[in-house]
Amino acid sequence: MTSSEGDRFAVDVRPVDDEVVVLALAGELDHDTAGPLRAALTAALTGGARRLLVDFTELRFCDSTGLNVLLHSRIEAQESGGSVALTGLRQPVARMFRITGADAIFPVYPDVAQALAEPRHA
Repeated sequence: MTSSEGDRFAVDVRPVDDEVVVLALAGELDHDTAGPLRAALTAALTGGARRLLVDFTELRFCDSTGLNVLLHSRIEAQESGGSVALTGLRQPVARMFRITGADAIFPVYPDVAQALAEPRHA
């Protein structure tokens, strides 16, 4: 399933199994485009996913709104025994996560394959 906000942002939801979902982001994540990500994260969590992997490989920009959506989803996931991890952070998005300290809050992996290789409890 792919959600989009015009040509500026898209989130592609890729279930791996009953408990793991990859959300591949592309474009620019900001105040005007955060809705599809918020909806996709909520749907994955309410649908029973316990491990969400957010893939930033194709994301060119992320502002504080995007970060807040991810932080809120992390809290929701933890309350139900789940987790949210980040993969494929590239500049300048990685810089924003570093500056805010969010890269220390989320598990961060170089790519989806390495995240999937980690034990389920990670």
